[in-house]
Amino acid sequence: MLNIQSRPPIYDPEAVQPMRDELIYCGFEELTTPEKLDEVLSSKNDQTVLVMINSVCGCAAGSARPGVTKAVQHNVIPDRLTTVFAGQDRDAIELLRNKFLSKYPPSSPAIALLKNGEVLFVMHRHNIEGRTDEEVAMDLTKAFDKYSNRPGPSISQEKYEKLIHAISCGSKIPLNN
Repeated sequence: MLNIQSRPPIYDPEAVQPMRDELIYCGFEELTTPEKLDEVLSSKNDQTVLVMINSVCGCAAGSARPGVTKAVQHNVIPDRLTTVFAGQDRDAIELLRNKFLSKYPPSSPAIALLKNGEVLFVMHRHNIEGRTDEEVAMDLTKAFDKYSNRPGPSISQEKYEKLIHAISCGSKIPLNN
């Protein structure tokens, strides 16, 4: 389950687990520690890495997670699918924002595509809010077509059809005390 680092998560880990599981189910790898995040994103192996900054907010539930899971069902996807959870994987998020996304304002949810540690594409919260999952997926698949070449989808159509999106908004998730 959750790997808690030096700073504890802000939200109850059990309450947010379905929000994590949705992405894991579609082939995303969790980058819960700064060490793991740095290892994956600093790699100079010419692979594209998608990073979904997951969140408890309503636009993550309504548009971002459904949009990114739909996008990775495209016929071209990034080489590696990863995720880090804002308010949960706090040390990893800090490194991501300070080292890799320092030219961009902090945003959660957000989705970034990187290659050799360099940002190729970013979708901030303001590009997600008020949009449908289809619109989010369409923007992402355009970026995949431009920068990636791994054949998709991330999971079979039969498996994808069984996906249950965690659609609850995290505003009612109790703080971890």
